[in-house]
Amino acid sequence: MGTRPAFDHTWHARRARGYLTGMAVTSFQDLPLADRDRAWNGGDAEKRVRAWAGAEDEPNQRYRDAHVWYDADDKDHFTAYKLLIADVVDGRLKAVPRGVMAAGNVMVGGRGGVDLPRQDVDRVKSHLAKYYAKLGEDAPWERD
Repeated sequence: MGTRPAFDHTWHARRARGYLTGMAVTSFQDLPLADRDRAWNGGDAEKRVRAWAGAEDEPNQRYRDAHVWYDADDKDHFTAYKLLIADVVDGRLKAVPRGVMAAGNVMVGGRGGVDLPRQDVDRVKSHLAKYYAKLGEDAPWERD
């Protein structure tokens, strides 16, 4: 894993066009769903997931499982992870419906969208759509 300058315009341009290969969509974990009416606070969920995963100092596989996407070339840094959809409920990692919906909203441009390589967008949507199906709903990009 090489290092890169704090802001390298070429790196960011190549990444935005999807030319970098270290990007990754996490494997679908088929996490159990939390109650549909459970509130979602991504910041609080992040703290609980870090503690549950034992990832206080750096991310690990358990931490990764709570997210839909990460930069595999930078996987040892928390900033490499995007689209947190899970929280710790009764000691177990669960997909939170409102977290899934927040991620789905971001994937259709809500809250300014998300910066992902083009080649990962369909896989991210597929991952999220599986959770929407568990909820008995169509994902936002599948609705008429």
